[in-house]
Amino acid sequence: MTLTQGRRVRLAVDLRVAGTVTVAGDPAEEPAAVAGALLVGSGTEGVVERVDEPEESRPDPEAAEYERLVSLLDAFGAQMPPASRERAEEQARALEPAWEAYRNRRPVVTARVRLDGGLVLERVHASVLTAV
Repeated sequence: MTLTQGRRVRLAVDLRVAGTVTVAGDPAEEPAAVAGALLVGSGTEGVVERVDEPEESRPDPEAAEYERLVSLLDAFGAQMPPASRERAEEQARALEPAWEAYRNRRPVVTARVRLDGGLVLERVHASVLTAV
């Protein structure tokens, strides 16, 4: 489903808001918890108020290390001692699946959704919403 502003949507799953639920006017230094959790049931409907730009995915440590090693080999591989170059090539080959997984990730599309009961959900992943 493609999210667009003004589109009616429905939650496809139950959501649990984790963290401390506090009164909006309480001081930030010492908020008093008024509820342990906030639950929003699947089937709750609302309207998409805003669609956020897709977030750039960040490489995990293995993918970042692969990128670093390949860059190092490209820039200095010919000048490296053979044993060091072979070791770096082996490490890069071992990390290649992590790099491929990172490159194949799709950007995460999120939205601001105002539910019919007045609750506003910020940065909701499109994967938990269905069209009405």
